[in-house]
Amino acid sequence: MNEETGVSTNTTGGGRSLFSGKMGFVLSAAASAIGLGNLWRFPYLAAKYGGGAFLIVYLLLVATFGFALMMAEVGLGRKTRLSTIGAYKSIRKKWAFVGVLASAVPFLITPYYAVIGGWVTKYTVSYFTTPADQIAQSGYFTSFITEVSPETFVYTFIFLAICIAVVAFGVKSGVEKSSKILMPVLIGMSVVITVVGCMQPGAAEGIAYFLIPDFSKISVEMVVAAMGQMFFSLSLAMGIMVTYGSYLRKEDNLEKSVRNIEVFDSLIAILAGFMIIPACFAVTGSGAGVAENAGPSLMFVVLPQIFSQFGPAANFMGAAFFLLVLFAAATSSISLLEACISIVSDGLKCSRGKSIVICSIFMFVVATVVNMGYNVWIGVDPEFVLFGIGQQGDHQILDFLDFLSNTIMMPIVALLTCIFVGWIIKPKAVIEEVEQEGVTMKAKKLFTVMIKYIAPVFTVAILIGYVLMAVGAINL
Repeated sequence: MNEETGVSTNTTGGGRSLFSGKMGFVLSAAASAIGLGNLWRFPYLAAKYGGGAFLIVYLLLVATFGFALMMAEVGLGRKTRLSTIGAYKSIRKKWAFVGVLASAVPFLITPYYAVIGGWVTKYTVSYFTTPADQIAQSGYFTSFITEVSPETFVYTFIFLAICIAVVAFGVKSGVEKSSKILMPVLIGMSVVITVVGCMQPGAAEGIAYFLIPDFSKISVEMVVAAMGQMFFSLSLAMGIMVTYGSYLRKEDNLEKSVRNIEVFDSLIAILAGFMIIPACFAVTGSGAGVAENAGPSLMFVVLPQIFSQFGPAANFMGAAFFLLVLFAAATSSISLLEACISIVSDGLKCSRGKSIVICSIFMFVVATVVNMGYNVWIGVDPEFVLFGIGQQGDHQILDFLDFLSNTIMMPIVALLTCIFVGWIIKPKAVIEEVEQEGVTMKAKKLFTVMIKYIAPVFTVAILIGYVLMAVGAINL
């Protein structure tokens, strides 16, 4: 127990698995951060909010707001050597509820993320077996997810089974090794697709649109959108970074590790912008295909239509892109699963094997229920909308889980974490964790100011902004 901060520490880690080194942690955490949000949401927001202007604001927020929150979470994890609930509880029992809220998030996200992962798996296979113009046809995506057949369930189960198999090998042999393989492949594929797309006639306009700032688009709404993208992109407030921090060795430089994660995540987001925005300009002459289509519509409807215009290279572009998306979705799902397994193992004091079985059963059951919302239950009540979230007759389960986790719980968890670290245990508790083995934390003043004063305001702005979006008051 540190007498000045009152923080309980576990310096040995006991029998807890650890990453082999800083690079293993960085690649695993970056793999978690790099997911579907980078590949379909970042280009849409950049196209909507002035290209380069949005990019500048986003990168500034990653380097300040994102840095402070990630340092807090990773620091808490490494200091306590526990997953989310245990980390908060071991420091202040009365604040264990923050860990409970944070721990609920990956259990809500992982099942519906697996459903989307199943869609990506289907499209990856399709581009190897089906002509690109058929995949680009109107209704291809809708007919796939709404048809009452085993196909959507099979693809979801395949995706989920692969992710479970990886985490079953453990932290070093499963999570870390898969990240060390997939991350370089993911970056390499991103570069190849970017080069091919940017070489198309008309793509230069898209490159200019993405890089040259349109400062007239800067607004409070744009800043809130950039904060939200940064917040979700870095896997904050969902238990992952606390869990991964608990696997980080004491001798590894925590501050440098967090900065490296930010660089990897930002690099993929920027590459996603180069992959998608110039390609849309090359085919449509504008960024309308990006700016007007957020989420699944951009990924599964608009982009296949764009790929179909690439002639002989259409199937190559589609296959390469969706294979890239599949890797990104898998790495994020693996991280979400790892957080869930660690939470169950620590909470129930059971073996890793038992916690994997418990989590696997839960994920398969809930993913099945989410999937049924798109097909089996459509005809039951065509006008039903769950708690007012989603569209009539379908989407309601996935949209509701996404709204509950991303829009409500994650900003609340982040706000409570800022209060906890900034005002209850004080920033010094995390700074002391960083400054071990003779290391000096270079950004301690930035961290202190951000976590105590600025980050709480930002998280409140995100919460308000996304609630207003959900009720239709604004459109982020």
